Amino acid sequence: MTTSPAPGTRQAQKRASRRALLDAALALLEQQNLSGLGVREVTRAAGLSPAGFYRHFADLAELGVVLVRESLANLHEMVRAVFAGSGEPDLLIDRSVEVIDAHVAEHPAYIRFLARERHGGVKPVRDAVGVELRHFAEELAELLAARPELADWSAGDRRMLAELYVDRMVTTALALVEADPAERAAIVGTVRTQLRLINLGSRHWKAS
Repeated sequence: MTTSPAPGTRQAQKRASRRALLDAALALLEQQNLSGLGVREVTRAAGLSPAGFYRHFADLAELGVVLVRESLANLHEMVRAVFAGSGEPDLLIDRSVEVIDAHVAEHPAYIRFLARERHGGVKPVRDAVGVELRHFAEELAELLAARPELADWSAGDRRMLAELYVDRMVTTALALVEADPAERAAIVGTVRTQLRLINLGSRHWKAS
């Protein structure tokens, strides 16, 4: 007589299967776009049946949206921690650049996925990238509101500044992922200068 797995075991198995599908898709997407990927290809790589895929995701676009959120979640948290801390703006910029560089080195597959899909052909995924970047800017704008030098700025102006920072950070991450060590050093130096220039300009900004 066979017995069914305990509820806790079933949930663990379900989480493991879902994780296997995400990891398999992410690995495959290092070499191709999501629009060219098939469910059978993903399930074969994950060691699951095609039918098993649909117990976790409605389609590959839904899986891609989850990967977008995962791709940016850690970077959000790390940069948020930097800007929530104390220190002069230039010090915060240096820390944020270090965080981006380390994040790219640790999670290259996620960054390559973002690079391919940010302007890719799967609209729900492309839209999800935009949503996550907007959330990133909103979070950063809230942190900037606590900075004494920005206390009298309007919410709209702080959001504009946050968007400039986020755009440079994400663009830098995408550039770093394919760079060799010498190129990485040059990219890091350039973005540090760019962010400091943005900060310098912000000190003299007067809302119209």
